[in-house]
Amino acid sequence: MTTAVSSFAHTGLAPALLTALTAQGITEPFPIQSATLPDSLAGRDVLGRGRTGSGKTLAFGLPLLSRTAGRKARPGRPLALVLVPTRELAQQVTTALAPYARAVGLRCATVVGGLSLQRQADALRAGAEVVVATPGRLHDLINRGDARLDQVEITVLDEADQMADMGFLPQVTKLLEQVAPQGQRMLFSATLDGGVDRLVRRFLSNPVTHSVDPGTATVTAMTHHVLHVDALDKPDALTRIAAREGRTILFMGTKHRADRLARQLLSKGVRAAALHGGKSQPQRTRILEQFRNGQVTALVATDVAARGIHVDGLDMVVNVDPPTEAKDYLHRGGRTARAGESGTVVTLVLPEQRRDVSRLMATAGIRPESVQVRADGEALARVTGAREPSGVPVTIAAPPAQTARARTSGGSAADGGARPAHRTSGRSRRPRRPRTA
Repeated sequence: MTTAVSSFAHTGLAPALLTALTAQGITEPFPIQSATLPDSLAGRDVLGRGRTGSGKTLAFGLPLLSRTAGRKARPGRPLALVLVPTRELAQQVTTALAPYARAVGLRCATVVGGLSLQRQADALRAGAEVVVATPGRLHDLINRGDARLDQVEITVLDEADQMADMGFLPQVTKLLEQVAPQGQRMLFSATLDGGVDRLVRRFLSNPVTHSVDPGTATVTAMTHHVLHVDALDKPDALTRIAAREGRTILFMGTKHRADRLARQLLSKGVRAAALHGGKSQPQRTRILEQFRNGQVTALVATDVAARGIHVDGLDMVVNVDPPTEAKDYLHRGGRTARAGESGTVVTLVLPEQRRDVSRLMATAGIRPESVQVRADGEALARVTGAREPSGVPVTIAAPPAQTARARTSGGSAADGGARPAHRTSGRSRRPRRPRTA
């Protein structure tokens, strides 16, 4: 393992990438970047463990681009591949890497379900050097003969634990069997459960392991609160929280409950919208844009939004329905307090949920502040900024309707492409600061 670096200038990155980092206002590496860049730039296999929002995208993206710079891909034969579990994360990774890819003359293609298969095939045939993909849609394109992976010499698995949770490991395994056998592999994951560990043992060669925020992946800039509330008082308390100033994500267990809560909030004067896997990709993209620009201030989401969403200035996440697993709690909370910012995670707990939530927090390594609250009480306002909504119903411009083409372009799985071979049961699945990684 090489020594961590304190400056991008000391990493050996391509000069054009250093210039692009400066242009983006990024002046020094985050810990995960500082730790992994020397080894990844040297071509070694890397196993990175770090909390969500810790800067992993540039930790693998910069060396991938630096080592691929100067090469040109043949039609349908990419040189580098990033596999991610969800459409949103794929688009976020592509957006994050775009200015740096342009700086070194590389072309990127995003391959996800829910969007035009033919356009993605055309982008690959045009000679994209870097492909960011969800597993199902990439399999579709390979099976159609639009892509081959035998020239891929750098492969990244991002959020590998989420891909395991969603049942994508059989597809991921088949894809990894097709890339150049002696190529570089980088795997980033918050946890190393059995399925991920098997991938590491089979496909990574003597990997260098780097852990940042080891153990629980909790965010030091994040505060955690458990709010004990009675069932009859919960709806009013939730409405007041959603009416707070600023952007808020409220997590629900099912898409039907998310839709219902969004409608209820709109009727009370809260600018709300629901985001879940039952919506088409154009709808999801439009809703996220409304959330980013402030047209929507309360995003009611299922766990489809727990990975791959980054919104500047998001300072609160609310678990309306507590998650059942510690890793889901951490990834939901990771939507706030990103890249050094602060944030608050609030979990609403009914009397019958107390024992399960206490066990969840212990597993996650969280010591929350616990308090009994009432909808009109001081404690709720102090912790969340809850306030009385206007009571005047509001309407949010509807995202484009799902078309017949969108419905037939892929399944309703999170990546929108072919359904995975197996799914885990029981899941539904500030002022602007200088830009950071």
